[in-house]
Amino acid sequence: MKNLDYIKEKLKNSFDVKYRPVQTVLGKATIIFIDDLCNGEMISEYVVSPLRGFGDLSPKGGKFTSLQEVIENTLDINAAGIAKDIDDAIMHILSGDPAVIFEDYKEIMYVEAKGFPVRGVGTPETESVLKGPREGFNELIVNNVALIRRRIKNPALKFEATVVGEKSQTSVAICYLDGIAPVELVNKIRNKVKNLDLRFILDTNYIEDALKKQNSFFDTVGYTEKPDEVCAKLLEGRVGVIVDGTPFVITAPYFFLENFQMPDDYYLNRYYTNFNRILRWIAFFVAALAPGLYVAVMTYHFAMIPSLFMFRLAVSRAGVPFPTFIEVILMMLAFQFIKEAGLRLPQPIGGAMSIVSALILGDAAVNAGIASRITIIVVALSTLSYFLIPKLYGALSFWAIVLVCFSAAFGIPGFLAGALIFLIQLAELDSVGYQFLFPVGSTNEYRFKDVVLRGSLSKISKDFVKEGEEDES
Repeated sequence: MKNLDYIKEKLKNSFDVKYRPVQTVLGKATIIFIDDLCNGEMISEYVVSPLRGFGDLSPKGGKFTSLQEVIENTLDINAAGIAKDIDDAIMHILSGDPAVIFEDYKEIMYVEAKGFPVRGVGTPETESVLKGPREGFNELIVNNVALIRRRIKNPALKFEATVVGEKSQTSVAICYLDGIAPVELVNKIRNKVKNLDLRFILDTNYIEDALKKQNSFFDTVGYTEKPDEVCAKLLEGRVGVIVDGTPFVITAPYFFLENFQMPDDYYLNRYYTNFNRILRWIAFFVAALAPGLYVAVMTYHFAMIPSLFMFRLAVSRAGVPFPTFIEVILMMLAFQFIKEAGLRLPQPIGGAMSIVSALILGDAAVNAGIASRITIIVVALSTLSYFLIPKLYGALSFWAIVLVCFSAAFGIPGFLAGALIFLIQLAELDSVGYQFLFPVGSTNEYRFKDVVLRGSLSKISKDFVKEGEEDES
């Protein structure tokens, strides 16, 4: 059999590929499957047994004239079909679907009998909530699709499947609500995904890079592990992209204001949520501006500090051999080291190590005269503020250092110039055609109703809000 020889040649030197000869009433056949990806009991009960004894079931009282008749009249398995060609049959085998090659038929039949190990639906580790759903995506694309389907029972919900990666052949699904998501947005993302010229794709970040127009520390494409968050965005008219093998689903467009919104904002008391959002905005400005402003004032503008406080600062800095700029940079880098170490270490010891390291480092730095107490307080407060807005951590870490450098070089004017460059960077970014700072500085209309403060859920859930009915959000 030429087909069997071709498949054996393609899949040679693979110990987990199994070839099961079976004598059927249609003649000799071979079932090809990958042991780790298939369910052996399903193959035996729903493929081997029917093929051995279906002779009297032929609708014509004799032999079947095509494999399609075999599928329709004998197999009780959920899904089966005829492969388009031999390469398509190999793709089915590699995906966990056994292929059946008959000696007297040119066509190759495949059946669904997947049985590979899968991590269960658990709590997302990167997005903890006080209240609300705790289900999280896993690494299997069909499970992730099911978690979305279960929440949005609407025939307009579409999932377009494609295969990306010349070597990895990774399954990717584009999901959107037909009639709600803008057609131009869907077409743009669909074309980007289908035209990806990649040898392999192992995570959503490969697609994120293709959707990002500019190089920036800010993420202009959203990502989440929570099905309820993806569903909320789809209902707003956004497009999601699901990649097989990763628990993260990306959504686009993604706006800057969403960095201040947490998954449980819509499940908690409205006023408590708005209070927390105000805290996040304060934390944003503290994290980005506090170190730079401190360096500018301490280096060039002593007159801005009250005399009594200035005297205490002078006493605190007595014996510190470094200028304020070097002192702040050293402490910021030290806190970055602690953060990365705590993140990479095993979870049981990572958190404890971070706390102990921060305490020991701060006390030792002050006692050794490397840094003053006020510098430790400013840098620690700035670093702590990052964690209130975790999705902005990387961008704020970089821009805080940039503002410190501008402030050390030119004082307050340099600090203001750096802050202006920071705002310009935000203003020029876009997310798949929508302004990143939406709705600021944009004339595009969108169903994104939740802006700075969270309004009532009844108004957020409406497709359109009548003019004059918008609340303070």
